[in-house]
Amino acid sequence: MTSDGGALLLRQTDQRLNLLTRLARCFEDRRSPWLISHRVGELVSQRVYGLALGYEDLSDHDQLREDPLLAVLSGKRRVGEEVLAGKSTLNRLELSTETPSRYKKIHCRQEAIDELWTAIFVEAHSAPPQRIVLDLDTTDLPLHGHQEGRFFHGYYDSYCYLPLYIFSGEYLLCARLRTADQDAAAGSKDEVQRIVEQIRQAWPEVEIILRADSGFCREELMQWCEEHGVG
Repeated sequence: MTSDGGALLLRQTDQRLNLLTRLARCFEDRRSPWLISHRVGELVSQRVYGLALGYEDLSDHDQLREDPLLAVLSGKRRVGEEVLAGKSTLNRLELSTETPSRYKKIHCRQEAIDELWTAIFVEAHSAPPQRIVLDLDTTDLPLHGHQEGRFFHGYYDSYCYLPLYIFSGEYLLCARLRTADQDAAAGSKDEVQRIVEQIRQAWPEVEIILRADSGFCREELMQWCEEHGVG
């Protein structure tokens, strides 16, 4: 018995989009193949489905690793493979680095993940749109402990992170975690440039409009838009 039966419908959606399989390809696995108990695709699926079902903390997976439904969602189908990864294994996945070490041998290629979000947005259109609007915004991510990069933000009156988001309608194109000790528009020009260039490779004639509040009214971003035909 389970209270998460609706996750089977979520899996059907994922299989139709082939999303998690492509997300797993954004990781490089440098582990010895004969020592692997949990494949990268299974680790990524386990973590993503856990988040989607409301289990945000890695410690939740000490119990979830024996959940038969999550095993099905994560791709554990063969006899004897029902036990999923524990919190320590998932932690090493999330904290992977570019330089391999004894304990962190899975590398996340961030540029590949960035490219994937925009590719999904393009694939969702049966025909090139005449115009798209890119919405930029930041929000506070409150911190309740002494996390790395903790900083007090006067506007939000709390210790927080300050992630940057870029949407086009309901589609997420960028989610960049940042510390709060910087300008709200920091790094936005590079993110917009990356997204616009990828979109124009697929749709050379599309009109692109950038929309944001006054926190993004910065010379670097405005000048780039004027030079590259972005409204």
